[in-house]
Amino acid sequence: MSFRAEIIAVGTELLLGNVANTDARFLSEQLAAAGVDVLYHTAVGDNPGRLAEVVDIARRRCDLLIFTGGLGPTYDDLTKETVCRAFGVELVFHPELADEIRRYHDTVFHREMPACNLQQAYLPAGCTVLHNAVGTAPGCLFEKDGVTVAMLPGVPKECRHMTLHALIPWLLQRHDGVILSHALHVFGLTEPQVQERLADLMDEAVNPSLAPYAKTGEVMLRLTAKAETEEACQELMAPLFWDVRARLGEYLYGVDVDSLEEQTVRLLKERGLTFSAAESCTGGLIAKRVTDVPGASAVFLGGVVSYTNGVKAAVLGVPRELLDRYGAVSAPVARAMAEGVRRLTGSDLAVSVTGVAGPDRDDRDNPVGTVFLGFAAPDTTLVRRLDLGTGRDRVRTIASHHAFDALRRYLTGLPIE
Repeated sequence: MSFRAEIIAVGTELLLGNVANTDARFLSEQLAAAGVDVLYHTAVGDNPGRLAEVVDIARRRCDLLIFTGGLGPTYDDLTKETVCRAFGVELVFHPELADEIRRYHDTVFHREMPACNLQQAYLPAGCTVLHNAVGTAPGCLFEKDGVTVAMLPGVPKECRHMTLHALIPWLLQRHDGVILSHALHVFGLTEPQVQERLADLMDEAVNPSLAPYAKTGEVMLRLTAKAETEEACQELMAPLFWDVRARLGEYLYGVDVDSLEEQTVRLLKERGLTFSAAESCTGGLIAKRVTDVPGASAVFLGGVVSYTNGVKAAVLGVPRELLDRYGAVSAPVARAMAEGVRRLTGSDLAVSVTGVAGPDRDDRDNPVGTVFLGFAAPDTTLVRRLDLGTGRDRVRTIASHHAFDALRRYLTGLPIE
């Protein structure tokens, strides 16, 4: 069975821009991996009339409707009532869910459950209950008039947990055969460059299929196959995978990994090496990203956010004459920063970043997006100049990407410069 899906996010805060709709993005990624075609994204405010209109339109063009948000205990949480009214399905009380919600309040919030939370124990008659292990709002699935409806909580942590542990397994059981996907992560090529290298493969690929997804500073490819068994899926994908790998070469940094920093931590652990970071324009982003990876303490010794010349000189030991002669955003200073933090922490490897994130040029008239990346190892110290364009957050993010990529390249014997 193959579904055509629409994701409907409910919440006025989404329309006002107060909250980003991360649930829709996550759901789209997971549904694509499960072989579900997502045809539409819709966002609607906490208004029963407009939500009913959205339901009427969606049920005529898709056979899988996934709602996020509006399952809470407050007056504006009206998703269940509105959707059930549209489909002519009764809401019924589930006493076992009331007990679950009450226990959650006792064990997590350490307080008595408010009476209003009882409304979360009302779900469509005959539905499949999706239990919420990380929150109070249960989800559900029901089928009516050839349409499958899934209702999930809007809180991202709860939505993700329920999607991975309940919705996706339920959908996969409805497929004939097995659908298997791999995520191929690419850094160092833009999406048009990836398209240029793989255009004929993407055009010809049906089963397995190959689809690109652009992210900030990198590209992900989703390789998906459908067959009777997982082993048969792997056999179908193998020739295409090896062709893709050959064409992308050193730019393919991982398969089914979360991030460059996760891959870097894994490589450092395998080689028993440590690293440190000296950051200026990235403001601690490298340290933040690596410490988000479980087990990073085994490889990351620490970092210095040297946002001023005074800290660059006093803490990292950058010579004052280099700062005066070349300025903070320069190759000699990036080199000295990397060597200084490596010396300071005693790490095997070190990276440094100094640049102009914007919105204006620096006092040496370096344009926004000018970044110098330093890399220090026992046998070498290198510096790369990067021109990363504009957009403060974008420049900082891509600069930190390059820092992890430099480590990855050194650890895998690839050229850094």
